[in-house]
Amino acid sequence: MPRFEYPCPGCRTTSNLHGPDCRFEGESWADIEKAYTDIVAVLTGSPLGTDSLREAVHGGWDAVHQAALERLEREQRVVENDGQLELLTAEQYKEHVTDPTVEPIKTVANKGSVPGAHDNAVFAMIAWYEMVGLSWNETRERVVEWLHDTGTWQRGGFEEASPQELVNRKRHVYEAGYGWKEKAEAAKAIIDRNL
Repeated sequence: MPRFEYPCPGCRTTSNLHGPDCRFEGESWADIEKAYTDIVAVLTGSPLGTDSLREAVHGGWDAVHQAALERLEREQRVVENDGQLELLTAEQYKEHVTDPTVEPIKTVANKGSVPGAHDNAVFAMIAWYEMVGLSWNETRERVVEWLHDTGTWQRGGFEEASPQELVNRKRHVYEAGYGWKEKAEAAKAIIDRNL
């Protein structure tokens, strides 16, 4: 399972080098990490409603805490069940997050790829599954299924003789732990124009 690196809740950087116009530029990195750890520490005990979570946080709730909670929810580390916020265990997270639900990877996952986007799309799907903690075998199986289920393989445009050969040639993406977002954005732009 990949290590959670307390990304800036605004621009996702994991250092003091924030993105342009990030509202947390200049915020103490210790305060950003504290917001995450405050939330995680409280939710580790048991699921709570949002108001109860805010009250239980040591030192008070602020804009950084709110943004950190929203980031944890967007990344599905924290989910809401029956009005209660629940911190997922590593195993629950792995099971829950295997299907991409955030853009731009959601478009790639749901629509599949088209010629001209294949390299970026396959790269993004492998990187996504590596990020959520699937093994190489699980990743390979999911990407091969995705190639078939979305009609991507049937659309053609591949040099490889089979989906398995294609995915095996991209194992370096999995092993290097590359990010998925840039490749997914590039693939989505082409997919949206063609599907």
